[in-house]
Amino acid sequence: MSVSDTIWPASPLDAVEVAFTALSGDPVPLSLDLDMFGPDDGLPTGVLALPALREWLLANPRAYTARDAVWRELIRRARLDGPRWVIAAVGMAMPALRRYARQLSDGYRGEPDDISAEVLAGFLAALRDHVDVGRRAPYASLCRAGWRAGHALRQQAGEFIPVEDVEHVTGPRTPQVPYGHPDVLVRRAVRLGILDADDEQPYIDVRLGRRAMEPIAARMGISTDALRMRLGRIDTRLAEALANGMLTDAASPQAASALAARAARRASLRAASRHRSPTTTTSTAAA
Repeated sequence: MSVSDTIWPASPLDAVEVAFTALSGDPVPLSLDLDMFGPDDGLPTGVLALPALREWLLANPRAYTARDAVWRELIRRARLDGPRWVIAAVGMAMPALRRYARQLSDGYRGEPDDISAEVLAGFLAALRDHVDVGRRAPYASLCRAGWRAGHALRQQAGEFIPVEDVEHVTGPRTPQVPYGHPDVLVRRAVRLGILDADDEQPYIDVRLGRRAMEPIAARMGISTDALRMRLGRIDTRLAEALANGMLTDAASPQAASALAARAARRASLRAASRHRSPTTTTSTAAA
């Protein structure tokens, strides 16, 4: 059965399960070559279709290293290799997502499919952007994001109080002025040379927008680890600048000159790295 021939159920989780089954069936089932992982991960060997891999993970709940390795690969593919792997990742997490939707729907006065949709939306948002595969337990982080989204809908429904005449509601209604936005400080850091102009948007996307690193690193032509290192060094420079008052007060000419010299040195190092072999580029890209 192909995806195009599928009759789709109304429930969002049921629909994803149908798509997952279609992509994982014959003649070319969606699968992973488990030999790509290290021997210490504890996974089976060879090529395994995703439904069988899901069953293996369910049967081995304490195989934490194996689960982390599999989910890092699933997240990477979902972010870089297209919608098929997004469906694959959701399908692999389906037992947990169904359990959360069922728990959160218990006693809910609204439509249960709304809870399922929120759980799925929270999981997908984390899959697309918010989970850092460099940290431990990425699968747990994805599942927590799905649960939080469904729980937020429950809370919203419980806290909603209808108001007949909004004009007679007492209390402030004007939004607070967003003083001290972090992106303003980031742009000032660029002007001072604390943050390089080429790094401004990636830094805003990852640190402020909580976007995933993998697609951003691919667009920049560096590895995810190199981008993570680069952003970590920027964090350190920004923290030092905030502690010294350079981002909130006027910088002295001497301080501005020193920052400009450091920025020029970083630019020189990066320019030199682009003329080296790919093996050395990765290590210097994090400067």
